[in-house]
Amino acid sequence: MITSAKDEVRVVEPGTRFSTRVRDLVRYHELIGNLVRKELRVKYKNSFLGFLWSLLNPALLLAIYWVVFTKFLGQAIPNFAIFLLSGLLGWNLVSTALSSSVTSLLANASLVTKVYFPREALPLSTIGASLMHFFFQLIVLALALGVLRTTVSPAAVALVPAALLTELLLLFGLCLFTAVLNVYLRDVQHLVEIGLLAWFWLTPIVYPIGYLQQNLGRYWKLSLLNPMTSISLAYQRGIYVNTSYVNKAKATVPLLPTAPLSWYLRNIGIVAGVSLAIAWGSWLLFRRLESRLAEEL
Repeated sequence: MITSAKDEVRVVEPGTRFSTRVRDLVRYHELIGNLVRKELRVKYKNSFLGFLWSLLNPALLLAIYWVVFTKFLGQAIPNFAIFLLSGLLGWNLVSTALSSSVTSLLANASLVTKVYFPREALPLSTIGASLMHFFFQLIVLALALGVLRTTVSPAAVALVPAALLTELLLLFGLCLFTAVLNVYLRDVQHLVEIGLLAWFWLTPIVYPIGYLQQNLGRYWKLSLLNPMTSISLAYQRGIYVNTSYVNKAKATVPLLPTAPLSWYLRNIGIVAGVSLAIAWGSWLLFRRLESRLAEEL
């Protein structure tokens, strides 16, 4: 930011210390809130139902999954729609936030080049907007559990907030990294689109991880190298009550690891540590490249 005082011009650089940037983000919390509201308003601009679409979309998906997989495909997994939507809950948050954040700096170029504010606010606002959609989907899922009279384990439900906090930490790093890199390399937004498609199918959401245990033997644990595997498993274990089911041949088919809840929490803890390292490295890269954002935009 440039300020002038009579006969001198002084360049004021934004603080580079992490604590300074955190204070800046707290000080600009109203701006972040306005950006989140802007993201939501733009999505539903001129829409008659507005935010109700955030409830109708997951409700419609739930109905489609239930009809297609249980009635047409004869899926034997009990309440498969609940199982699938509980896994999609975390994935939709990642997909929506990353898809929006990668272009957040470019879409707000006029704002970035005219006034100082912590630029991290732009990717953060896309995470905030995606988080709102997450809670709408969670409401629909909770209503579906009530309608289908599906019970949940009070102890296992604790995995859901743990998975959410870990996912938000991971998203903070990924969104900062892709947003700033996309300013310098515009192909990044297209790579993110392709990468999300591949990442989705590498994550056991549509197919239970129990199938990997049956078909890959001990090598199924390689899937845990994917951070979204542990996060999705935590959502599924926290919301979906069954870890296995009995098929028509009277054989027990595994769906989720039968390990104790501490195993899921341990994996979430490992992912949280990795996510913290990713977030820190991404923030350092963001700060390094931020000084030339105005030129590139």
